[in-house]
Amino acid sequence: MAMVWVKTQKDVVQVLLRRLSSVSQNVDEIMEKETSPLCAADIIAELKRKFAFLSGGRGQDGSPIIIFPEFTSFGEIGDQEFHNVLTYLTSVPSLSASGVGFILVIDRRQDRWACMKGTLLRISGHFPGNLRLVLVLRPSTLIQRTLSDVLFKLHRDDFKMKVPVIMLSSVAELHTYIERSQLTLELGGTQQYCHQTWISHRTDIEGFALLVKRMAHRLQAFGRELAETDLPNSPLATSNLLNTHCSKRESMKEEMAGALSQGRKILENIREPVRRDPDSSLNPDQLENLATVHRLLSQLNESSSAFDDFWLQHQNKLEMCLKLRQFEHNFQQVWEELEQATNRVSASSHVGMSPNHTEHLLRELTSQEERACDLLDRSRALVAEGEGLIDSCEFADDGVRVKCGELQRAGEKLPQQLQNKRALLMQAMELHQRLQSVSKWCEDGIYMLASQPLDRCQSQEGAESALQELEGFLETASERQEWDMDAVWTEYESVLNEELKEQVKRVFEKRTLLLEMFEKRRVSLTKLAAKQTRPVQPVAPTPEAIKSPPSSPALRVREKSCATKDAERNSTHDEESSEQNGGNSRTASVSDEEENLTVLRRHVMNELLETERAYVEELLCVLQGYAAEMENPAMAPLIPNVLQTKKDVLFGNMQEIYHFHKTTFLRELETYTDCPELVGRCFLERMGDLQIYEKYCHNKPRSESLWRQCSDCAFFQECQKKLEHKLGLDSYLLKPVQRITKYQLLLKEMIKYSKTCEGLVELQAALSSLLGILKAVNDSMHLIAITGYEGNLGVLGRLLMQGSFSVWAEHKRGHVKMMELARFKPMQRHLFLHERALLFCKRREESGEGYEKAPSYSFKQELSMSAIGITEHAKGDNKKFEIWSSSRDEVYTVQAASEEVKTVWVREIRKLLTGQLEACREASQQRTTDQIPSENNSIDRLVRDGHSFLRRDGGMEKQRTEEENGNEPSSPEGSKAEQAVGSLLGTEAKAKRQEIRSDPTPLGWIKGSLSLDASMENDGYFSAEDQVTSDPEEEREKKVPVERHENVTTVEEEPKLPEEAEDGHQ
Repeated sequence: MAMVWVKTQKDVVQVLLRRLSSVSQNVDEIMEKETSPLCAADIIAELKRKFAFLSGGRGQDGSPIIIFPEFTSFGEIGDQEFHNVLTYLTSVPSLSASGVGFILVIDRRQDRWACMKGTLLRISGHFPGNLRLVLVLRPSTLIQRTLSDVLFKLHRDDFKMKVPVIMLSSVAELHTYIERSQLTLELGGTQQYCHQTWISHRTDIEGFALLVKRMAHRLQAFGRELAETDLPNSPLATSNLLNTHCSKRESMKEEMAGALSQGRKILENIREPVRRDPDSSLNPDQLENLATVHRLLSQLNESSSAFDDFWLQHQNKLEMCLKLRQFEHNFQQVWEELEQATNRVSASSHVGMSPNHTEHLLRELTSQEERACDLLDRSRALVAEGEGLIDSCEFADDGVRVKCGELQRAGEKLPQQLQNKRALLMQAMELHQRLQSVSKWCEDGIYMLASQPLDRCQSQEGAESALQELEGFLETASERQEWDMDAVWTEYESVLNEELKEQVKRVFEKRTLLLEMFEKRRVSLTKLAAKQTRPVQPVAPTPEAIKSPPSSPALRVREKSCATKDAERNSTHDEESSEQNGGNSRTASVSDEEENLTVLRRHVMNELLETERAYVEELLCVLQGYAAEMENPAMAPLIPNVLQTKKDVLFGNMQEIYHFHKTTFLRELETYTDCPELVGRCFLERMGDLQIYEKYCHNKPRSESLWRQCSDCAFFQECQKKLEHKLGLDSYLLKPVQRITKYQLLLKEMIKYSKTCEGLVELQAALSSLLGILKAVNDSMHLIAITGYEGNLGVLGRLLMQGSFSVWAEHKRGHVKMMELARFKPMQRHLFLHERALLFCKRREESGEGYEKAPSYSFKQELSMSAIGITEHAKGDNKKFEIWSSSRDEVYTVQAASEEVKTVWVREIRKLLTGQLEACREASQQRTTDQIPSENNSIDRLVRDGHSFLRRDGGMEKQRTEEENGNEPSSPEGSKAEQAVGSLLGTEAKAKRQEIRSDPTPLGWIKGSLSLDASMENDGYFSAEDQVTSDPEEEREKKVPVERHENVTTVEEEPKLPEEAEDGHQ
């Protein structure tokens, strides 16, 4: 194929090159470049001086007229400049006109004889063309005219003119030689002449001629490049090559069109005088310019036509090559898909373990058949395409015919395999339905046995009625009783695998068990119907108890009750039958329990998938029906100004959420349809992606605010009307928030029904992680509501807990007002516990609805965790604890909503402080040995005593040990240890300190032990930098008598903390 391609391309490109070479030669002939290579652009400066010009006029015999106007500095013109101008002017007229000879009109009326003489001498010596006549307007002054007449006669022979030189005294004499219509206005004529226009026309025409020639050369080079291009071996490369060539060709065509447009514009410029004045006419030079441009346009059209003919053949060959490459590519693709489809059908031997499973396989097979149908249609179309290529393409070879045969054979094999697979699945479905029918009959029989009222069976009429009901039910089992296991093995041999065989055995065992139970019940009822028995009040189980997992005990109770009555009648045989029935029922109930749990798991999974699909559809509906419409120009008039450019605020990152659920999460959930107990793995793998909901929830208050401002606008009403929604957009904007909370409920349900399954651990881990995301979202929603905090919340570390408390503040530093010493009414504060600080904020409820009613928090106080201590149990209330600064100048009594909340907060704070203590110990042990020994001993003793004191008072390690041993923590000797530490620091610093309240974890002096100088300055304690005081409005609202709190020097016993902390977030 490649050889034929190269030979054909060479023939075509040779024709193109010959035609374009002819164009270049014709352009040179038109512009007479062989005789005069000068162009106007080369001497444009000399031409603009206008010491000589072609006016466009003609003599009586058609001779072109060259006019030398009055030019005072004519003598300053160089010989080369003079020669170039005259050479160019004589080359402009056509060869026929210039062959007649030129008429020179020399206007020297304002000059002297010397200037006129110099002009004639130059003309006689350097005029390059044929002269026809020389007309000279001599000087007009009397002296110069007389002098010119005399001197011209004396020097006539010096001019060496071969043509007559006529001296004229006036313009009127000039008109006797040349008509006025052929002379310019300066010479008394009527001809309109603009030298600048003439120069512009000449440069345009010559530039256009050069452009036509250059276009011919470029087309030659481009045609040669196209012809020498090698054919690619892939459809993509061939398509790219074709596109590249088409792009280059379009570029060339655009340049060609630009050149044609330029030529037409030149024609319009030349015709401009006629267009302005229809009564005027073009002079001969202008008519020659028109003819030149027309001839150049003709050559340009010839170049375009030659290239178009070449391109048509080149493009056809490339397109045919592309078809061949595309056929080869499509063949490879269709062939591989046919092979894969065939192998997939052959390898899929599973026929399903239940009717639903088999139905699912049938749906998949139907889907495969649909895909196979499309594939076979593509195969047949490809075969037809190949046959067409064989008939029409001269490049096609025998390989196309071979490939068509292979496709036909593969297309006949696949439908047969699909047909065989469907027959197997239909047979398996029939088997499942029959097994399901038998199993359903057995369940109905068990239900009927459990539903018979035993108290009525004690009478003869009741027993006979129950016996008739029993026999009536058994009559419906004729077909099921005749269906034996051997017949199943024979009839369904082709679909039976080990799993199906086990299932068939279980169903038949269940039927056998039920028949035995019926027989025993029939014997008992027959005896009861034959003799009168005294009535008793047995406890009959409910039908639900028989079908549910707890059914076995209820059935055994009923059977034992019947056995008791039979024992009273000395019927040992019935008692044994009852016990045997109880054992069989227990076996059935266990199997039913497992099946029920499987059904329940599938039910939860179906709910998860169905709600997930509905959720994705709702998101898509909102994005297309509302968000996309905001970009619709037709809807722009309906959008209020407040909503303009606010799409990201209104919808948040809903597009990102939709893309994740549509393309990733939903597809991965669907893979767990047959094993719902393992769906926890999907949640664990995508837990990081689910954190995109945090961004959506952060934006929800802004979105809600924007929605409330423009919820009644015509835009939302129109969108809702188009979508036929009963609910407004705000309901759909709440869907993501509802969805992320729905997952944890579904996971809890799945865990409930998967206690003994393989994926229980993953389910529990997924639930825990999902609850963590919800907690993080909730905490971050509170954090972003804090106002007035000037620092960066990020440097405070991770938010551990947050909640609302009642707080009493006590300040002991300096001279303060009595109101600050104690408060009977507490301040309501919302506390945020970070890893490095504790924030006090005032909760402020905002007016509004929905998310607009979310609270905000005004920042009031920050306590660094490195400079506080806690008292875990405040006197008088088990829900209170104290937080104080290291210097105890500020004490905050905090009251939780419950004792459990308080316990969780105390435990979390104590964990942080203990970590700081351990870090302090490590720092003290790494001190360099060059410090003062006494100082080292003091610090080591301080740390050692503090650690001992922390164990005793704080209940850190000792309490932990006691709790593990089940003992209550012993009362600490906090005041003594604290006084010991205080005396140690007081001895070194010699400063006073106040009496201490109970202080089980005094982290203030631990930090002081790291820097002895700092501890001395603060009497061994660190003071808080800011005071937590009430707001001014609170002071006005809460004017109550204030009494000074007495310092308590005893430490009360800490309450024992529960091992499992509850959530402290309120």
